[in-house]
Amino acid sequence: MSEDAGIDPLGPFILGGKVEKPDPARVPLRGDLAHIGLAGRYFVPHYAEAEPHFIAEGGADLLADCDSASDKRTHLESGSPFEVLDVARGYAWGCVSLDGPVGYVALDRIEPAG
Repeated sequence: MSEDAGIDPLGPFILGGKVEKPDPARVPLRGDLAHIGLAGRYFVPHYAEAEPHFIAEGGADLLADCDSASDKRTHLESGSPFEVLDVARGYAWGCVSLDGPVGYVALDRIEPAG
């Protein structure tokens, strides 16, 4: 492709030095997976399309890891949206929105949208 087309011939991912690591509590990005909305901004092996859910009655704690003893990042109120990107060990990893917050919620604290 030519430079006349307005496309960088080197592409969006250039190894050009240190890159500031994004805040894992605000950006839905892990070393192995990222929200599809981040494609082209961050390079990871897999991107996931978010599955829309809502927080169940009584609310839920958003945790830093998939462990009930993990640090609590915030409390999500009942009915709040939650975008599920991955499920493991009884927890869903995801975000409230592409802008965060990001973390883990126990599976029994979320309900599918629709």
